[in-house]
Amino acid sequence: MDHILIYGLGFLSQILFFARNIAQWFLSEKEGEVISPAVYWQISLAASILMFIYGVLRHDFAIVLGQIIVYTIYIRNLQLKKVWPKMHFSTRLLAVVIPLICIGWLFFGNTYNFNSILKNEDVPRLLMIWGSAGQVIFTFRFIYQWIYSEQRKDSFLPLGFWVISTIGSLMIFTYAIYRLDPVLFAAHSLGLFIYIRNILLHSGRGSIFHKLEKVPFFHAIICKISEKMK
Repeated sequence: MDHILIYGLGFLSQILFFARNIAQWFLSEKEGEVISPAVYWQISLAASILMFIYGVLRHDFAIVLGQIIVYTIYIRNLQLKKVWPKMHFSTRLLAVVIPLICIGWLFFGNTYNFNSILKNEDVPRLLMIWGSAGQVIFTFRFIYQWIYSEQRKDSFLPLGFWVISTIGSLMIFTYAIYRLDPVLFAAHSLGLFIYIRNILLHSGRGSIFHKLEKVPFFHAIICKISEKMK
């Protein structure tokens, strides 16, 4: 498949991932505390499917592994937010069926399958281990978040989630440099700001928006955008 189309798919998935982070950060700044909005998890589902396919086409085990682990956690958070039953039936059906088709593709495909991903000669073994470790750590943040949320019977994004995000993101960022992967490089260079900003909000640092809202013009814009995101 043409590399431009593959990279285009990867960048589209990362645009969605970045959009979810922006939405979460924006609404958290508006509230003055870290929140877990439903839109964050809805966008995550769509982005994860695209990123899974991108990982397969790039023969990148680290990416595929990460998306396989977190996908059901996205759905579980929508259930905890009581949003999943309200989503259209066809949307929920596609959200369940498409990943199963992708996994079946890896088991029975000729060109793109588990064997081709694990034996990708373009990725040295030590680099694959480092990238996979970064993905596991980066993905573990959702396992940690899921356990934390299950204990409280609601969806939360605790401080540990953002600390793990930062560590895992830095590892994947270095992996992207050696892998010459512009998709991962762009995603994790932009995401680090969001992760660090949420750590500061958890630490009691004041909201940027609370200062801006003193100006009527910015107050109106912030309120309008936040209402659209909810």
